[in-house]
Amino acid sequence: MSSFSRRGFALGALASTTLAACGNGIGGPGAATIDARVDSTLNFMYNTYPGTRDLSNRAAGMLVMPLITEAGLGIGGGFGRGALRVGPSTVDYYSATSGSAGLQIGAQQFSSVLFFMTDEALLEFRRGPGWAAGADIEYAVSDQGDSLRAETTTSLAPVIAVNFAQTGLRLGATLEGIKYTRIIP
Repeated sequence: MSSFSRRGFALGALASTTLAACGNGIGGPGAATIDARVDSTLNFMYNTYPGTRDLSNRAAGMLVMPLITEAGLGIGGGFGRGALRVGPSTVDYYSATSGSAGLQIGAQQFSSVLFFMTDEALLEFRRGPGWAAGADIEYAVSDQGDSLRAETTTSLAPVIAVNFAQTGLRLGATLEGIKYTRIIP
């Protein structure tokens, strides 16, 4: 008779699965992958919207989200991961989660960069346990790079959001919020 029973096997499998799920990813390739995607996103943004280069030179920091995916059918949500850059260096990694409710259908993906135009705005973002996009953000969305520069470089907003490279289609009228949370990739 074997001392290895189905119950023992099930408990062992459950324990190993639980322990594997608790891994925090330190030492994994997650940070390098995010940094490579951030570099690629910034190069695309600077080439497509040349005015954003001046904006980034004046910013105290930038939160670059290379890909945010949103989907909804009545109730929706979205998720993305990115990096906070101060100068040329990555200082932290963040996830963006969003929820929405209302008349909606579809899915879309896009890139987003938050420009923190003041040291105070950057400090407030970094000190909080999570940061929800609020009324102090000015959104600059444009299909043409030349007009994007005119809209954003004259702004006095403490945080400017630039969303670009949209694919997909999401239609409807919704109430939506997005929250940024520090992560360890």
